[in-house]
Amino acid sequence: MQDLVGISGTSLQSISVYLMLLMVSSLRIGAFLVASPFFGSRMIPLQIRIVFSIALGLGIMSQVEFPSLNILTGASLLPIIFQEVFVGLACGMVLSICFSSVILAGEKIAATSGLAFAAQIDPTSGAQSPVISQIFQLFLLILFFSLNGHLVIFDLIYKSFDLVPIGSFYEFETLIEKSIRSSNSLYYNAVIIVLPIVSILFFMNLGIGFITKSAPQLNLFSFGFPLTILGTFFALYFSVDALQFVFSGLINEAIGYVKDILEVSPNG
Repeated sequence: MQDLVGISGTSLQSISVYLMLLMVSSLRIGAFLVASPFFGSRMIPLQIRIVFSIALGLGIMSQVEFPSLNILTGASLLPIIFQEVFVGLACGMVLSICFSSVILAGEKIAATSGLAFAAQIDPTSGAQSPVISQIFQLFLLILFFSLNGHLVIFDLIYKSFDLVPIGSFYEFETLIEKSIRSSNSLYYNAVIIVLPIVSILFFMNLGIGFITKSAPQLNLFSFGFPLTILGTFFALYFSVDALQFVFSGLINEAIGYVKDILEVSPNG
């Protein structure tokens, strides 16, 4: 839209048009911020997310091409809004699904080691979760930001406006299929994280069972329970390096799913 390039010297009648363009350009990134793991959590106030999405929308607005005013002011605006929100939510939900695998792994480790009672309110979701799950989640977020994963995601969303401009519609069946496919990583990565630690705890419980069977005066709860918790702490401590590589692979896999979604071919 060549007649709307540049905001200086804008007439009063064009302000509503610019506001509408700003709203449309902020929908995709704003919907992503609502559904993403960190930016969509309760730790980030809604006002900050709105200001952040508008600020990013201002940068997107000056670089993307919009359809004609006849389309934006007609009934075609509703499908465009629905698509932009749907694509942003899909990217955010895929990232949340991949990141939820560490929460599931922490819950299974806590249930096996007897640390399930050590739970508190998760500030990201508002639900009650074990402390191990929250430690895993914070560890993953630290790696995600230290590897500039958030910048990679924002860059992918920015480039998606070139692949599928505003007004060109996605193949929603393919997009939904690729989004659902990411749910496989939830249990797959959770098993990879849980299996070594749970295997160590299994052999520890087996040894404690032999000891309490041979020496009945040793109470299972007074002897085995503290030993299992201590073994869990040692297993987690010596697994930090291995968990770092697993979490890095999980981040790359999540970014790959988001990239796969944003590269869906348009219908035209």
